[in-house]
Amino acid sequence: MKLSIIIPAHNEADRIEKTLTHYVDFFQEQNIDHEFVVVLNGCTDNTLSVVQNVQKKYPNIKHINLKEAGKGLAVATGFADALKRDNDLIGFVDADMATRPQHFCELVQHVNKKNGGAIASRYMRESQISPKRPWIKEWGRIVGYNPLVRLLFGLPYKDFQCGAKLFRRDVIEAIVPQLTMKQWAFDVQLLHLCKQHGFAIAEVPTVWQDQTGSKFSIKAGIKMFGALAKLRFRR
Repeated sequence: MKLSIIIPAHNEADRIEKTLTHYVDFFQEQNIDHEFVVVLNGCTDNTLSVVQNVQKKYPNIKHINLKEAGKGLAVATGFADALKRDNDLIGFVDADMATRPQHFCELVQHVNKKNGGAIASRYMRESQISPKRPWIKEWGRIVGYNPLVRLLFGLPYKDFQCGAKLFRRDVIEAIVPQLTMKQWAFDVQLLHLCKQHGFAIAEVPTVWQDQTGSKFSIKAGIKMFGALAKLRFRR
């Protein structure tokens, strides 16, 4: 099988080289046929030049440079690009390496004929998070966000937003034309489309190391709730 991993990057000049180096080296050691597609979106720093320098060492790294910012937009663009080649499994991971390559690789064994995809989960009993997340984020997730997503979309998962997800090619082919959310509600739309198309998605406990420089904020959380309402109205 050939694996394509999309890495959305918005002003990640300080972290993207380390992430790419660790991921490529790991998958080469595992002898897994792979490629990485870095999708820069709305970058105003030198992320592009950093990625281009890393590409000189690793020819299996590709990049796309989008002027518009948006993680959802970046991942959907990467999905469409990965479908141009003979990739069997297509997924994405955040650029901050909160998910180490060995833990992303654990998703591979859960994608099969039964499961159209696998998502890493920080909130299952076997999951490990270091350090513990701020109480305000936990409170918002437990009391507000997760119940709202389950109510509006009927999704059963414990973690919708973890930035490590992997799918079979046929799943991506089916849902890419319908992906419209460009920002935070993208993950929910992605999983909801999988449900609508009848694809089973496995939720897999993961090891997750919180990183400084997160782009999520209280303001972003408010926008996310608005995006969820907008998405539900459209459906």
